[in-house]
Amino acid sequence: MVAAEARVPGTRRPPDPQVQLGFMNRALPGLGPMDPLSMTQLQVMQMLPTAGKLGLAGAAADARVGGARARAVDLRWQVRSQVAAAFYEVYRTERSIDIAIRTRRLMEDVAATSEAMYRVGETAQADVLKAQVEIGRMTEEITAMRAMRAVNLARLGGLLNQRVDSGLAAVLPFFPDRLPSPDSLMEQAATTRPMVQGGEADLRAAEAEVKRAIREIWPDLQVGVQYGQRGGMTGVERMGSLMLGASVPIFAKSRQYRMRDETEAMRAMAAADLTAMRSETRANVGVAYAEWMRARNLRTLYQTSVLPQARAAVTAAVAAYRVGRVNIMTLLDNQATVNRYEQEVAALDAAAGMALADLEMLLGRELFDSNAGRATPGGNE
Repeated sequence: MVAAEARVPGTRRPPDPQVQLGFMNRALPGLGPMDPLSMTQLQVMQMLPTAGKLGLAGAAADARVGGARARAVDLRWQVRSQVAAAFYEVYRTERSIDIAIRTRRLMEDVAATSEAMYRVGETAQADVLKAQVEIGRMTEEITAMRAMRAVNLARLGGLLNQRVDSGLAAVLPFFPDRLPSPDSLMEQAATTRPMVQGGEADLRAAEAEVKRAIREIWPDLQVGVQYGQRGGMTGVERMGSLMLGASVPIFAKSRQYRMRDETEAMRAMAAADLTAMRSETRANVGVAYAEWMRARNLRTLYQTSVLPQARAAVTAAVAAYRVGRVNIMTLLDNQATVNRYEQEVAALDAAAGMALADLEMLLGRELFDSNAGRATPGGNE
C-alpha cells in the first residue's frame, strides 16, 4: 500500500525537462572558438501531455491505492479468521481432554467395582481385565490429545507471532443467537467485503486507463527555450530562441490503437475478476451460514435430547452392572456413546465459531463481541 501511494504524485507530473549544453563550431583538435561561427548554447525542453492524460493517469493511480488498501484490510481479516480457527481447535482439543479424563475416572470406579465383585465371585476376571484395558486406552488418548493441544497452541502462537501461555484454558465466547438472513448477508458481503472493494478499485483504475489510452492519439506538446552567446567585434553577443513542437503519432496503428486494445482487455479482465469475487463471496457466505446453522441446531439437539438420554443410560448401566444384571461391555458401549456425543458438542462449538469467523471475514465486520467469554465446562487436569 505504501508503495502504491508513493507512485501517485509522480503520475500527475509531466516528464522531466531536458537540458542540453552545446559548444557549436569549435576547431579541432584544440576545440578553440572559430569566430564568428562558434557559439555556446543552453537549451531547455519540456514535454506537456495534452487532453487530460496526466489527470487520468493520476485517477488510475489513486484507484490502485484504494485497491491496495482494501486488499491489506482483507488480508487482516483472513489472518483473523485463521487465528480464530486455530483458537477453536485448541478449545475442541481441551474439551476432548476434559471428557477423556472424566471417562477415565468412571472407568477407574468401574474397575474397582469389578475387582471387588471378582473377589466375591460375582463376576469374571475378564471384566476386570476389560476395565483395565479401557483405562489404558483412555490414558493413551489423553496423552495423544495433550500432544495435539501443544501442536495447536504452537500454530496459534505462530499466527499471533507471540508465545501463548500453555497454562491458560481456551474460553469460548458468547455466540449470537440469530443472524440476518443469508440473502441479506450475501448482499452485504458482495459490497462490503474488502476484497470486493479492492476489485472495484481495480476496475476503476482499468476504466481510467481505457480513457487515457483513447486520448493517446492526441499529440503531446513540446516547449523549449534556448540561450546562446558568442564573441563578436563589439563584445559578447547574446541571443535567445523559443521552440514549439508536437509529437506526431505516425505509428498509431501499431502503438496507440494497440494500447486501446490492451487497456480494454485489462478492463474486461478486471470486470470479470470482480464478478467472480462477488459470486465466490456469495457462495462462501452461503456455505458459512449453513455450517453455522448445522452446528447450532445439532448442538441444541444433543444438549436437550441425545446427551441426557445417553447419560441416563450410563447411570442405569453402572447400577445394573453392580448388581450383575448387565455385562461390562454394555457399560463400556454406553459410556463410549456419551463420549462421542460430548466430543461432538465440543466440535460443533468449534465449527460454529469457525463459521462465524468466516462470515466476519467475508463481511469485513464483526458480528459479535468475541472478547465476551463464557465459562468452559470442566477443566484440564
